[in-house]
Amino acid sequence: MKVIHISSSDSGGAGRAAYRIHKSLLSIGINSEMWVNRKKTKDSKVFSPVGKFSKILAYLKPHTRIPFRQLLLTRNTILHSPAIFASSWIRKINQSDADIINLHWVQHEMLSISDIAKIKKPIVWTLHDMWAFCGAEHISWDDRWKKGYYKANRPTHEKGFDLNKWTWERKKKYWKKSYHIITPSNWLSNCAKQSKLMFKWPVSTIGNPIDTRFWRPENKKKCRNFFKFSHKDKILLFGTFGSNLEYHKGFDILKKTLRQINNKNLKLVIFGENKKIKLSELDTQVIDIGFIKKNEELKYLYSAADATIIPSRIESFGQMASESSACGTPVIAFRTGGLKDIVEHKITGYLAKNFESEDLANGINWILSSKNKKKISQNARKRIINNFDNYKIAKKYLKVYCENIVSKIDLSK
Repeated sequence: MKVIHISSSDSGGAGRAAYRIHKSLLSIGINSEMWVNRKKTKDSKVFSPVGKFSKILAYLKPHTRIPFRQLLLTRNTILHSPAIFASSWIRKINQSDADIINLHWVQHEMLSISDIAKIKKPIVWTLHDMWAFCGAEHISWDDRWKKGYYKANRPTHEKGFDLNKWTWERKKKYWKKSYHIITPSNWLSNCAKQSKLMFKWPVSTIGNPIDTRFWRPENKKKCRNFFKFSHKDKILLFGTFGSNLEYHKGFDILKKTLRQINNKNLKLVIFGENKKIKLSELDTQVIDIGFIKKNEELKYLYSAADATIIPSRIESFGQMASESSACGTPVIAFRTGGLKDIVEHKITGYLAKNFESEDLANGINWILSSKNKKKISQNARKRIINNFDNYKIAKKYLKVYCENIVSKIDLSK
């Protein structure tokens, strides 16, 4: 069997998840390739545009959506993708020897809405956010995606051209046949099933894979020495990757939470792209270690910490939560999105009452003062091995692929 994954990139949140799915399939002997517009890895099985013109076009296309986005005035500042312009990828996909096409995050004008309808190969579509069943928005705070996008149910805070309605209507027009949807969490699966656009489409929940032989606990003392952390400090990790000032990432809740913690040994360690975060706004001691390029160092960081905090209001999965847990470091989060699938309350970590800073603070105190830290750490890793190990996830993907290939065979011939 040959699988081709179509993804805007092999890096970033969704791209990284897609790349791990690709690698997990290779590990069980599946012929898997990944086709991307922006290649960051050195993997020989990942292919990007060749030739100067194709590379320039791939770079420029994401910017073509900007004039359309500027026609919409909305308080929802998260990415909006109209997916308008045709792509040369479709001809290559249809002429390929792939048995199945696994779509992933294909925005930044990699594929248009009409392009997707032109794919002649069997399709499985892994969703990494809400875009597929919404309008142009990747995260929605209203319920238009449940009822349909109409003039009468447009949010009062939106003005100008209704980009979301226009985009949703194009999806409805072109996507006449259903594709098999895979989502990484029960929450996102339920959203797809409740949506006006995809409620009749087949949906499977398969978590994002993680290589638990690599992502494992390392010696805490060694790891703290590596980052020059004090062995007396309580290390709380917070990862930021550029979008953490967005409402759905809950950084405003984290600020309120830290004001309620009275622990002089607590250090908040921030890693990632944090240029937008004003560290002076955080009412605690902060260690800023910047962007970590190597997974080996990130594994050491998880292992050096006492806990990882993820204050998000929405997470389609929670890759940071699975990595941290695999390294035996408990996660503190809200009972929301995909985080509910990863964290077991007071068994592998702490799930606070939704968006209550006081209970999030309770979670921090509970983890840091627990007498059962070793057991919680073991439970966290065991849950990841049992549910998200890359070998097990690859087998689940293979089952869905086989079902979809068989369903496309014309038995009348």
